[in-house]
Amino acid sequence: MTTTEELFADNRREPPYGGPEREQLDGWLDYHRETLLTKCQGLTAEQLKARSCAPSTLSLLGLVRHMAEVEAWFNNDVTDGRIAPIYYSEEDPDGDFDNLGDADAADDVATFRRSVARSREFSVHHADLDEVLTRRRTGEEITLRWIYLHMIEEYARHNGHADLLRERIDGVTGD
Repeated sequence: MTTTEELFADNRREPPYGGPEREQLDGWLDYHRETLLTKCQGLTAEQLKARSCAPSTLSLLGLVRHMAEVEAWFNNDVTDGRIAPIYYSEEDPDGDFDNLGDADAADDVATFRRSVARSREFSVHHADLDEVLTRRRTGEEITLRWIYLHMIEEYARHNGHADLLRERIDGVTGD
């Protein structure tokens, strides 16, 4: 059986302080990905599902599930390889946060890691940060650089939420 210590082990590597832009973007994105998981380390299943405060449904496990969905978006909207939503639907747009009753942290982390791997695979095939990609739903043109910056912003914001949630659960603070 995998413990939350193993499941959420701190695998962070400091992002590079210099070098090519792409390496810095990859470094910061990976750092933030791992930071989210690190915030969950050592907690019970119940603690991972603990809500911030009424009426919010925000929880650490909900954030992991939400970011799995965001990772899927990383390339879903600009490729033909679209996958169906993982936790939400049009009828239940907040399913990633709301539907935690039967959620299993190990399964959700595995889903998160698969979504991250798919994003990394996408970025390997799109090396030029200035490459213009067209969003299928809106026809809007965005660059790969914009996607990276958006993903880093998304993680940074939610990692701030994770900081507060973790402190509320057991008083743990830190990077």
